[in-house]
Amino acid sequence: MAASPLNLSIEQGVNFEITITVRNKDNTPLNLLSYTAESKLRKHFTSTTAYPFTVTFVDRINGRISLSMDDSVTVTLKEGRYVYDIILTSPNNFKTRVIQGTVLVSPGVSY
Repeated sequence: MAASPLNLSIEQGVNFEITITVRNKDNTPLNLLSYTAESKLRKHFTSTTAYPFTVTFVDRINGRISLSMDDSVTVTLKEGRYVYDIILTSPNNFKTRVIQGTVLVSPGVSY
């Protein structure tokens, strides 16, 4: 399964959360029972500094996951473009990049 593109926007200094449905090639939701997931944000692909998203399974049977980042993390992000991806690990330990994209971090005024 090739990674689906999804670009995001994060505002500095506030909580971020988005719910995503992971789909099979035939566009049906991927059953995520017994899967694990991880997701990180980096300034560029080779950056050694990574900002992890919290990944929560909202509805495993219907392929729904949530990515979130606390305001204590978003406040440390500098304005600009970043890259991220979401990696799923199946019950038989097969890893797949299911979503990838860019993240635009916009500056905050009131934080």
